[in-house]
Amino acid sequence: MQETPFCLSIGNLLSYSMSDSNSTDFTNPSTFILLGIPGLEAFQVWLSIPFCAMYAIVILGNFTILFIVKREPSLHEPMYYFLCMLVIADMVPSTAVVPKMLSIFWFNSREINFSACFIQMFCLLSCSLVHSGILVAMAFDRYVAICDPLRYSTTLTNPVVAKIGLALVLRGVMFALPYPFLARRWPYCRTNIIPYTYCKHIAVVKLACADIRLSSYYSLAVAFLVTGVDVFCIAMSYTQILRVIFSLPTKDARLKTFGTCGSHFCVILACYIAHLFSILTERFGHNMALHFHVLMNNMYLLVPPMLNPIIYGVRSQQIRDSLLQLFTH
Repeated sequence: MQETPFCLSIGNLLSYSMSDSNSTDFTNPSTFILLGIPGLEAFQVWLSIPFCAMYAIVILGNFTILFIVKREPSLHEPMYYFLCMLVIADMVPSTAVVPKMLSIFWFNSREINFSACFIQMFCLLSCSLVHSGILVAMAFDRYVAICDPLRYSTTLTNPVVAKIGLALVLRGVMFALPYPFLARRWPYCRTNIIPYTYCKHIAVVKLACADIRLSSYYSLAVAFLVTGVDVFCIAMSYTQILRVIFSLPTKDARLKTFGTCGSHFCVILACYIAHLFSILTERFGHNMALHFHVLMNNMYLLVPPMLNPIIYGVRSQQIRDSLLQLFTH
């Protein structure tokens, strides 16, 4: 049977690492080695330019959103509070990955401490779960604003918004904590080389010389019980929102009402389409080269956070006016 490029790349990496480290015991490695983008080592310096530019846009754009919302009293509303939570949940994963990735590209600094690897893994997974929950909270915000507008100010008060944010953070931490806890328990006696630019959960646990089915089952359970429930709640919210919108008498009223949730809807599409594409390439992309998988994972961490402030900056009249006022002043 002919081997696929993906399998050949993994096999070459493992054979290289085993031959290079026959006398080394990796049962409790002090460090992992991040390869960066295998197969594209000669182009990594050039690839760092677009990644660095995207990260700069992520930081600049999202900090601008935070600054405008804090500065403008008219934006002190639940929708923009949830937006600020989303912005923070976007910046943490990219900040946890990109500086280390650039150090690999620029300075060949491939080592990452054993504990730091699992901390990075926890940050990525917990923020992903918090991000998903914030999208649900924003969908609920739009549901109340459109389907029950008279109760909006009494339902989503500032204390309620703060409690929702705290609950989402606790949920993310609670469901993400078992990932590094389980992964840290496995013995790592094959190799300490990770063929990615960061400590991706599945890439790390595959290095373990133990039965990792428990980690796989837990990942599947979280995907169904957390992400699946979140997607269902968002779908139900927008079903009710669209039902109310289509019941409005005039076309202008329908367009104006839908415009109030257009930004959130675009963010949901950007997030879940990127996530779905990442899952599909992992599941069915066995004929694809390893460097393609690594590039797609890096793009997934950077593209949605880069698009979110642009979407809200273009579609939200209040943010756009505040931004123009800031520059003109």
